[in-house]
Amino acid sequence: MLHFYSAPDAALAEYLAQVPYSQLFVLLDKNTKKHCYPLVKPHLPKHTLLEIPAGELHKNLETCQQIWHKLGAVAADRHALLLNVGGGVIGDMGGFCAALYKRGIRFVQLPTTLLAQADAATGGKTGVDFEGFKNQIGVFAEPLSVWIFSDFLKTLPERELRSGFAEVIKHCLIADATRWDKLRRYDLHEQPFLELVQHSVAIKQQVVAQDPTEKGLRKILNFGHTIGHAVESHFLTKPAKEQLLHGEAIAVGMICESFISQQKGFISEKELAQIEEFIYVYFGKITLSEEDLTAIVPLVSQDKKNKQGKIMCSLLQKIGEANYDQAITTKDIKEALNFYREG
Repeated sequence: MLHFYSAPDAALAEYLAQVPYSQLFVLLDKNTKKHCYPLVKPHLPKHTLLEIPAGELHKNLETCQQIWHKLGAVAADRHALLLNVGGGVIGDMGGFCAALYKRGIRFVQLPTTLLAQADAATGGKTGVDFEGFKNQIGVFAEPLSVWIFSDFLKTLPERELRSGFAEVIKHCLIADATRWDKLRRYDLHEQPFLELVQHSVAIKQQVVAQDPTEKGLRKILNFGHTIGHAVESHFLTKPAKEQLLHGEAIAVGMICESFISQQKGFISEKELAQIEEFIYVYFGKITLSEEDLTAIVPLVSQDKKNKQGKIMCSLLQKIGEANYDQAITTKDIKEALNFYREG
């Protein structure tokens, strides 16, 4: 169940009053506790806060253990309800912890970032990173509901807003050429974000309804993520100031996978140039050394879509349409990363 509002109001309180639960828990990090929780708190009944460290670096089983320990310490039972107030990390990890605690408690998503509102909070994917690889441990678990408040976006630093915009771009490239053309007319702060979030969520819901557990069509939602996740995982091993946000890595991945799409004859050089130019304008260019490339390529072999030793990728059939289960080679990946580096 999806709810779109500009700001938290009495509708949230009314909804929670109708949901039977034994205890209410709110999962957040220091950032959402400071900037977003004050907007939500007045509309929440009695609850217990569960605070965890912020950032992708803490999206792991160790943090999950902390969450489960805190739930157990206050004797949370199977009828407890968990509200995840945060971005993709909070939503993914909170959903995962809820799905496993006592074999499953219900959870509600309150996504606070553009990335989470446009993509991560819907679709039922939950999980954590493991041994340096993105989202390697997880389950499909649908939230009880998702509440999207556009005012949360006003709390974001520009870098976070830009990162989330990568998923908006992705949805346009794989499913809506007309919206892609509109998107390119405005700079970041002129974009109609609530409208774009609703557009992205509608695309994702339509795809997920046809393929809930990613056996086929849903794989198109991973465009940019095969190489992008490898780039993100690699940069997570670097000092904090050099690490990339998820959307920044996916921007790299979209250029690389658009290049492979063009090399395979799916899109034209003109379409590739259009995509490349737009993403560079929004995201700039990440410096990749030869050592970076050498480290990134093997990481792609750990992608969850791979099958029988083959690297499987979702590519663009054309702008506004994607295909999936396209086998690519390490040579393709190296050439794509070099294209990005030299572009």
